[in-house]
Amino acid sequence: MNDQPDVMTGIPPLVSFITPRPTPAPPSDRASRADRFRLYELAVQNPSAEVDFVDRTFRMLRCRGARLLREDFCGTGAVCGEWVRRRKTNRAWGLDLDAEVLDWGRRHNIQTLTEAQRARVELIQTDVLAAATPAPEIVLAMNFSYWLLRTRGAMLRYFQRVHALLPDDGVFFLDAYGGYDAFRVMTEERRISDPEAGDFTYVWDQALYDPITGRLVCHIHFRFDDGSSLERAFSYDWRLWTLPEIRELLREAGFSRILVYWQGWDENDQPDGHFVPVESGEPDAGWIAYLTAEK
Repeated sequence: MNDQPDVMTGIPPLVSFITPRPTPAPPSDRASRADRFRLYELAVQNPSAEVDFVDRTFRMLRCRGARLLREDFCGTGAVCGEWVRRRKTNRAWGLDLDAEVLDWGRRHNIQTLTEAQRARVELIQTDVLAAATPAPEIVLAMNFSYWLLRTRGAMLRYFQRVHALLPDDGVFFLDAYGGYDAFRVMTEERRISDPEAGDFTYVWDQALYDPITGRLVCHIHFRFDDGSSLERAFSYDWRLWTLPEIRELLREAGFSRILVYWQGWDENDQPDGHFVPVESGEPDAGWIAYLTAEK
C-alpha cells in the first residue's frame, strides 16, 4: 500500500481533510537497539586468547616469533586488530565476502587502533578461493567458518591455496567442533554479561542435520530480559566436517605435519581454555579443538 496521497492534475490536494499521523515513538525494546555484531563478539569471540594461542604455538613449532598473519573468513577483523596491537612489527590481512561485517569491523575495531597500528592492517572483501595477498607466516580459519565450503573439492582447493601461499616454515591454524551432540537438532543457551551491552542470553540453535550429506544448518539468537529477542541474528549453512576428514584433506593438500590440540577440564568439569597437542581425544558430547598444519 502506498502511504503517499494521490496527486491528480487540476484537483487540489486534500491536506486540510487528512488527520496527520502521529510520529511513532522510537523503539524501546532492547532487541531493536541491539548491535548484533557487538553481541556476536561478546558471545563467541575472544581475540586476546586466540592470539595468545596462535602466537605461543607458532613459537613452539618454529622457535621464533611470527610477524605476518592472514585471517580468512575474518568477520569483524577483531583478531587482525589484536594481532597488530601485540608488536610494532606485526601486520595483518583480513578476508571476508560480507561487506556489511567488514564495514562494521573497520568502524568499531580498526578505528580504535592507533594510526600506526591501522597502517599495518587491511580488511579486504574477497573470496578466499581467489584472494591474492602478500605471503603471511600464519593463516587462520577460525570459528568453523571454512565449513561454508561444503564439498570435498572446494575444501581441498582452499587448503591447496593456503599451502601454496605460505612460506616453507608457515603454519595454518584452524578450529573444529564435534561430539555426539554435534549430530543432533538441539539448542544450547549461555548467559552473557557486559557493562555496556548488559545481560543477555546467547542461543546456539542446531536447526538441521542431514546424516547423508553432512549438511548442518545453525542459527544464533540473542534474547533479552525484557522479553525481546533477535531471532536468527546469524545463520550458517555448513557441512559438519569431522577431524579425520579435515586431517586427510590437509595431508592431500601437501601439509607435512598436522597436530590436534584438545581442551582440558577444570575441577568443576568445565572447559579450562588450555589446548594441548594430543594423539587421541575423548568421546565427549561436545568438544572444540584447534589444528595446526605445517608446510
